[in-house]
Amino acid sequence: MEEIRLNKFLSESGICSRREADRLIESGEVLVDGKRAEMGMKIRPGQRIVCRGKLVEGRDRPVLLAVHKPRGIVCTTSDKDRAENIVEFLDYPIRIYPVGRLDKDSEGLILMTNQGELSDQILRARNGHEKEYEVTVDRPVTAEFIRRMGKGVPILDTVTRPCRVEKTGDCSFRIILTQGLNRQIRRMCEALGWKVKTLRRIRIMNITLGNLKSGAYREVSGKEWEELKRLLGKSGNPIDPGKSHKIREIT
Repeated sequence: MEEIRLNKFLSESGICSRREADRLIESGEVLVDGKRAEMGMKIRPGQRIVCRGKLVEGRDRPVLLAVHKPRGIVCTTSDKDRAENIVEFLDYPIRIYPVGRLDKDSEGLILMTNQGELSDQILRARNGHEKEYEVTVDRPVTAEFIRRMGKGVPILDTVTRPCRVEKTGDCSFRIILTQGLNRQIRRMCEALGWKVKTLRRIRIMNITLGNLKSGAYREVSGKEWEELKRLLGKSGNPIDPGKSHKIREIT
């Protein structure tokens, strides 16, 4: 095996994305043969890699899960909210991490993987991948509200990208975004004078929540995985459908 960049090794080992690996290296949380790692460094076979105090032993089989995150669960490993995070909640037998975030008060589809490159491809803002949400708000949805949401709303020192918005009830709508600003839908609604009551993500690219129950997950494989690869324009790491885990429900 030839030398490999440390951030790529951590990514392919299922620790995190390359971007997060760079942050861990820069903050001194990665050691190579007992010494603090340096940005951009390469490693050789046989070297001892420790990340956040744990030995990194190489790759597990590729995994991509579609998870129905319940409300009250956070998607960060930070303990500032003192809330259970999605990794602890699932307790999956292989080390995985969330692809992006879904805020604590929201529910619905989140992807989890041990493939750093796949995570980076999905999250890369310039790719404009679609994410679809069902939202209820605290007062009736008007035609003007739909128009302004779809055109773009000033938040966080920018204007949101134009998006597709459809009224689905007196106080509900469906929205499809191609960007992922922090608490974007909630901030957009608040900027226009509405407050979000419930928010559920039902689709990321071609992967849908469907009838997956809250707290349950399924492994993405087969035609769904092939279509995702096509949309990403990359070959990806093959997932063997024969090794898929059954859907598990949290009770």
